[in-house]
Amino acid sequence: MNDGVNGVALAVFIFFFLAVTVMGFLAARWRAAENADNLDEWGLGGRSFGTWITWFLLGGDLYTAYTFVAVPAAIYATGAAGFFAVPYTILVYPLIFTFLPRLWSVSHKHGYVTTSDFVRGRFGSKGLSLAVAITGILATMPYIALQLVGIQAVLDVMGVGGGEDTNWFIKDLPLLIAFGVLAAYTYSSGLRAPALIAFVKDTLIYIVIAVAIIYIPIKLGGFDDIFAKAGHALAQENPATGKPKGELASGDKSQWAYATLALGSALALFMYPHSITATLSSRSREVIRRNATILPLYSLMLGLLALLGFMAIAAGVKVDNGQLAIPQLFENMFPDWFAGVAFAAIGIGALVPAAIMSIAAANLFTRNIYKDFLRPDATPAQETKVSKMVSLLVKVGALAFVLTMDKTVAINFQLLGGIWILQTFPAMVGGLFTRWFHRWALLGGWAVGMVYGTVAAYGVASPTQKHFGGSSDEIPGIGEIGYIGFTAFALNVVVTVVLTFVLRALKAPDGVDETSASDYTADAGDPGVQADLPPATAGAPGGH
Repeated sequence: MNDGVNGVALAVFIFFFLAVTVMGFLAARWRAAENADNLDEWGLGGRSFGTWITWFLLGGDLYTAYTFVAVPAAIYATGAAGFFAVPYTILVYPLIFTFLPRLWSVSHKHGYVTTSDFVRGRFGSKGLSLAVAITGILATMPYIALQLVGIQAVLDVMGVGGGEDTNWFIKDLPLLIAFGVLAAYTYSSGLRAPALIAFVKDTLIYIVIAVAIIYIPIKLGGFDDIFAKAGHALAQENPATGKPKGELASGDKSQWAYATLALGSALALFMYPHSITATLSSRSREVIRRNATILPLYSLMLGLLALLGFMAIAAGVKVDNGQLAIPQLFENMFPDWFAGVAFAAIGIGALVPAAIMSIAAANLFTRNIYKDFLRPDATPAQETKVSKMVSLLVKVGALAFVLTMDKTVAINFQLLGGIWILQTFPAMVGGLFTRWFHRWALLGGWAVGMVYGTVAAYGVASPTQKHFGGSSDEIPGIGEIGYIGFTAFALNVVVTVVLTFVLRALKAPDGVDETSASDYTADAGDPGVQADLPPATAGAPGGH
């Protein structure tokens, strides 16, 4: 790693950062509505985005600094296990094709802004809605933090902020500046800012990956040499564990962990509030369907990107913090000016999702905590004001998370969030197809999944951590190592089904369903679809 500042790379990085900052503030005038003081406009971009804008927005939302930094870093550290991200992004698109159009239709019909809005309307339960909202906020915080870790990794490699002995304020000042700019244009422009910036972000990412996958192997002697060197390095003994550092290809013992992590992550991805926020910003259910068919193009990119972890090993990159491996690879391999382009891609790849995530978390607080429990008579303008303020507080919380926690385990922060958010799947996806589940049973299943998942994750140790050292543990009753989130989800479903049988046998009171069967297939042009109505007044009560 260079001791000084890479001036050329930094200049290129600053150029792109300033460009997207200007775009972020100008986005407030892009597709501007006459009245911007409502969550449909600030938090969902007016529900007006077409196929390509939604594709870039969802791509910018789902393929983040986590993609650029943490996935190759996992492969750099452990080998093939890090490739779980590739199959799970393939599995997820057939899943969302089945349920996201239904969610879009019912949300558009009733003016739902969040998944908790839908859960409250479907099951008539503010308690269950509150549980989903709190889970969404909790799961989003470490995800935002991971984006800030990505920015910090890039700044560290460029030599910005000084060394480890530098005063903490000076060292973290560049990150604080980036955070401040992000907070400012998100507050000003809402979802339109990341939607516009996503065009730049994704273009840079595709350019960098296309160059990296051709240029770096040429410099390293080809893929044969890369895999040979990576395989040899991963086979070496880890002094901390006494076992090989990793595997070039997953062995029999890791198959359960690999498969459950991939499947659990696929089920969890579109439970995250930011995924739903980007989805609900679309102008029709057909836009959702088209995106489910073209978003796999990002999975192709992800597979190529993951190979950078092996390239970093073959290139002899040595870093104490695995999150620095890929930025350092770019620093070592690319000319300074193109390294700056790559760093800008990572930095902007953090800003876009961080903006969407903070908006999504703020919308959850505003609609499902503030309005439902604190201020039921809040006006749309008041909702928007509160959501803007909460989006700032969420970013501050994520920043504190980054500055006070161990950055070497950033990927585990996000995986812990995945364990939590997966527990909302039965209420949300189940509710889109059936109302058989009892609201109290769903709440009981959620509680069991949350408690088990958190306690199990707390008990996982690693060579560098006593607690929360990973996301896999022994599956009760099977004896295999598997993803904790998937085990918690299975317990959640079992408890939900059993309690539903019991509660229905006892004739426990059911909540009022404010949706009707036709709501789940309604489109924007259908008669009676009014996205501007509040949930309590839109639609008609009835079962589905």
